[in-house]
Amino acid sequence: MNKFCFLKVTTLLLTASALYLTSPAQNKTFAKGEFKNWAQTPPMGWNSWDCYGPTVEEHEVKANAVYMAEKLKQFGWEYIVVDIRWFVENDKAGGYNQTDPRYVIDEYGRYQPAVNRFPSAANGNGFKTLADFVHSKGLKFGIHIMRGIPKMAVEKKMPILGTNGITADEIYSTELQCPWLRDNYTILAGKPGAQEYYNSIFNLYASWGVDFVKVDDLSRPYHKAEIELIRNAIDQCGRPIVLSTSPGETPFKDAEHVKEHANMWRMVDDVWDTWGHLTHLMDVAQRWYPYIAPGTWPDCDMIPLGRISVRGERGEDRMTRLTRDEQYSLMTFFAIFKSPLMFGGDMPSNDEFTLSLLTNKEVLKMHKESSEVKQLFNENGKVAVTSKNKVTGETYLALFNISDNEKPIKVGVELARLGIGGKCKITNLWTGKSLGKFTGTFEQELKPHACGLYKIN
Repeated sequence: MNKFCFLKVTTLLLTASALYLTSPAQNKTFAKGEFKNWAQTPPMGWNSWDCYGPTVEEHEVKANAVYMAEKLKQFGWEYIVVDIRWFVENDKAGGYNQTDPRYVIDEYGRYQPAVNRFPSAANGNGFKTLADFVHSKGLKFGIHIMRGIPKMAVEKKMPILGTNGITADEIYSTELQCPWLRDNYTILAGKPGAQEYYNSIFNLYASWGVDFVKVDDLSRPYHKAEIELIRNAIDQCGRPIVLSTSPGETPFKDAEHVKEHANMWRMVDDVWDTWGHLTHLMDVAQRWYPYIAPGTWPDCDMIPLGRISVRGERGEDRMTRLTRDEQYSLMTFFAIFKSPLMFGGDMPSNDEFTLSLLTNKEVLKMHKESSEVKQLFNENGKVAVTSKNKVTGETYLALFNISDNEKPIKVGVELARLGIGGKCKITNLWTGKSLGKFTGTFEQELKPHACGLYKIN
């Protein structure tokens, strides 16, 4: 027995895995670029990472699904995503167990959910029962995976499903192995069996009923060849699966490539509950505005609000450290930028204020319906972002004071820069309060780290 891993393959698992799809579901394949129809508006959901790190359990996933169905689904929230290392029986909070991880894997080198954490995965059932539960709530189910092929599959020379005897040790490389989590090796895209391996795991996920896959260690550095293997595997699996690449910073030189292969891609590394993470995000995002488009979304990362790090990777169990003004600023930027919205806190622990940030109908309407998003300026501690609603004819404007000065400052724009001439009515989008009519210039006094979000018509 290898002290770094524990191979768990039961007779039932062998039998069940033989029943999993070895070819696209219902022989359906998707045309090139068809995936862009699967996320015409930015995906909205919950991800277990910020609150549970690599330790989330089935009952916690279900509790968050029930909460979303009852309180958020009506506002457009729909994805429930199980993040990293769901296939490890003995992971830990505050990092990863890389000393003696006990992996669960099938005979074809494909990770399976750890039954001690996900009891419904027993008897080779995988995530199917959990996905069915999520679907029964009118929601969609997602998982996280790491790029590459399991080291265990290579060491055991496991066969690759869909090939004539090719084994895992024939398609791997130790080069560019993930430096922070060493479960997998790089897959060499040009090797026979490489595409078949990715096909085999996505066919498995399709059989479980997976609707969303976040693939980690993919964008920094940018693994172009493996991204193409993944795109091909999804397109042949017979099920529309939204692809999220992670983490950032996705190289801007690869912008054209990523928008042709992924539904969403991270612009930065993990965004946590500190002000500097948000201002860094705003800075990096400046180049990505032209790539905001239906079906393909630059991704601001998860929303680190509410109760996070219950058993997380970073810090102690806590409510977010961001002030209320900073929370408004984060949600305002994510919403007007049209980022995917993936809430990171434990939803059943939400207080009323946190819930209010996720259920403002006017803000979410802007997030869903707006277009022509652009930054007007980011200078001297002041930021302005605008967009249009072609359905209603309204203009949206977000103003931010991102400076650390102790005193409030005035942040404003000339209305002509928004294409507005003459008198216009301006409404605070968060409160619904009318601010009156304005001509020429609109400006507001904002406290440090505060913002304003406005509808202009």
